[in-house]
Amino acid sequence: MSNFLKPILYFFPLLILQLTVIPLISIFGVGPNLIIITAIYYALHGGQIYGMMLGFLFGFFFDLLSGGVLGASMLSMTIAVFIAGYFYNENRVDNNTASYFFLVILFIAAFINSLIYSFAGNFNPEVRFSALLLEGALLPACYTTVIGLAVVAFKMRNGRL
Repeated sequence: MSNFLKPILYFFPLLILQLTVIPLISIFGVGPNLIIITAIYYALHGGQIYGMMLGFLFGFFFDLLSGGVLGASMLSMTIAVFIAGYFYNENRVDNNTASYFFLVILFIAAFINSLIYSFAGNFNPEVRFSALLLEGALLPACYTTVIGLAVVAFKMRNGRL
């Protein structure tokens, strides 16, 4: 039970940071997603189904508390964590989370999360696909991956979070 409560307890302070501090450090409206970093990290520790449940819950609470389109974050996080869950291997948990391979997984998942969220949350028909792909998916995924470096560095130095 504590394995399920630990990420939930980390989620709420990260949600507050995501909604208050991250907009202040965003560059031209592009900011990292701390919540997807947490969901991917725990998906690589607990498996695909566990990660999907966390992604669903994290996305649901994010949608409720952020005032965004209800269901957009829930859908995008669930799908992104589902795909990242394919990299789960119980024999290689430390290798997947304490190496630079974590950043590759994080980039893929953050890109998918941002892309689906951009499509689900954008109702403006005048936005071009290339702009949505670059500004809505690629740049946030890169920024999230750069912030994910801190997780890898901390994990390499101190062990398990």
